[in-house]
Amino acid sequence: MSKSIPYVIAVLLIAAPFVAPQYPLHLIIMILIWSLVYTAWSLMGRFGLVSLGHGAFMSIGAYVTALLWNYGGISPWIGIPAAMITAAIMAFLVAYPCFQFKIVGHYFALVTLALSEVVKLVIIACRDYTGGSLGFTPERDGDGTSLVALQFADKEIFYFVALLAWVLGLLVWRMVDKSMMRFALDSISEDEDASAAAGIHVTRTKLNITILSAVLTALGGSLYCQYQMFIGPEVIGGIGISLQIVFAVVVGGLYTMMGPTIGAIITLLMTEIFRNWITSLRTEGIDLAGLDTTVYGLMLILFIIFLPKGVLGELIDRLGGSGRRDTS
Repeated sequence: MSKSIPYVIAVLLIAAPFVAPQYPLHLIIMILIWSLVYTAWSLMGRFGLVSLGHGAFMSIGAYVTALLWNYGGISPWIGIPAAMITAAIMAFLVAYPCFQFKIVGHYFALVTLALSEVVKLVIIACRDYTGGSLGFTPERDGDGTSLVALQFADKEIFYFVALLAWVLGLLVWRMVDKSMMRFALDSISEDEDASAAAGIHVTRTKLNITILSAVLTALGGSLYCQYQMFIGPEVIGGIGISLQIVFAVVVGGLYTMMGPTIGAIITLLMTEIFRNWITSLRTEGIDLAGLDTTVYGLMLILFIIFLPKGVLGELIDRLGGSGRRDTS
């Protein structure tokens, strides 16, 4: 029975765009895009490399792709790889000094947090090109459907783009989990000095997983931009998005391959509920701006205390599996 589950899921995923109404299909596409981003973060997070700056890499992916298209006429098929390379360079410039000088734990998290804010402030400061805090809209090509511009009026087409990207993220997660890098990172997370003494190149190993995580996150940012056709420094980056990423992965399950996807489903549904609730309150003259971020923070604390392995990790434990790092 359990062997047939993946095939059933595959059939449902392929059939989804043909049977789902437009709004649920929109939610599914958003879940797939965010699942890619969350999976990318978990590549680092599961080994103790807690980044609070992935909103920066998502912003880089979105803005580089959009700016190259609007001002250079460069297709997203070229712009997206360029954005991913830019994110890789940024990750190297920030992470290499940290790892070389053994800036770890809370200090590394603070450095990445600063990166997230710096990128956001640069976007706002360059308002003549980026639109600043008002946001930025990629130019539509023709009637809004163009393979060259990676723009599709029909959600059904973009669904499969997002689905392929999500599957790519899972394959990368699986590849890392089954590679020698995983064992090296496990060892490093336990004791860096002992790992170095055993012959593991600590800096290079940590740098490789950081760059890989940043590149996949930038891909998620690019796809978000191409699908939503609007980006903003607070919508796609900043501290809020970085914390949302951490929250979703912790909720879903940090040490499981599908944990980030479960986290995406939970957080997106929560976001929709909060959005509708806050909108209804505003019509009554009650403004609760920032409430969602506050609730995210409180729930993150509760999950860390009571469900440290996340929803999926705890479920696997109760079914007799293991929610630790070797769980896929």
